[in-house]
Amino acid sequence: MKFSEILKSLRKNKRITQTELANMLNVSKSTIGMYETGQREPNFEILEKLSSVFSVSIDYLLGNSPNPSPDVTIIPGIFPLKTKKLPIMGDIACGKPIFAEESYDGYIDIEEGINADFCLRAKGDSMIGARIMDGDIVMVKKQDMVQNGEIAVVLIDDEATLKRAYFYPDKNKLILNPENPKYEPLVFIGEELNSIHILGKAVAFQSVIR
Repeated sequence: MKFSEILKSLRKNKRITQTELANMLNVSKSTIGMYETGQREPNFEILEKLSSVFSVSIDYLLGNSPNPSPDVTIIPGIFPLKTKKLPIMGDIACGKPIFAEESYDGYIDIEEGINADFCLRAKGDSMIGARIMDGDIVMVKKQDMVQNGEIAVVLIDDEATLKRAYFYPDKNKLILNPENPKYEPLVFIGEELNSIHILGKAVAFQSVIR
């Protein structure tokens, strides 16, 4: 089958009008009509959108695959993710602290339900016990205090690090624990705390399967 025939069949099977499909693709109704009569071929961006709308592969749309990809959303336990964009604000050390540049390093799509304000890219191996690996994206909720034992993004002078924080106000002491036995805790007491600022709490991370 040709693309024009496949598109018309998919649209009718899903009971979508040409006008509705045009609105989904942000094109005119006449463009959909030309696609379905073979007078016009879609570009790759349109093919990607059609692939998403009908839950089929681009190969199937082009007639290069005999069967459409299955609609995985009908399988129990599988559901589509609603996402939102969050700014990535550079790298953060998971070893010794590194400078935290206050400039965006692009954006990342994260699950809509995650309560986070920005992301940082982890570097180093000091948090591997918390399953945070070098290169992972850590999602952070802005706040100036965390509960003992929570993982915090901490600014030390002008350098940021990711550690599990423990604050003891009666001793005026802050301990930043790594999650790797080969690293020593960072301990700050008294006036040393004047140079310490908690930027937020790590609430989630995104890791690539290795």
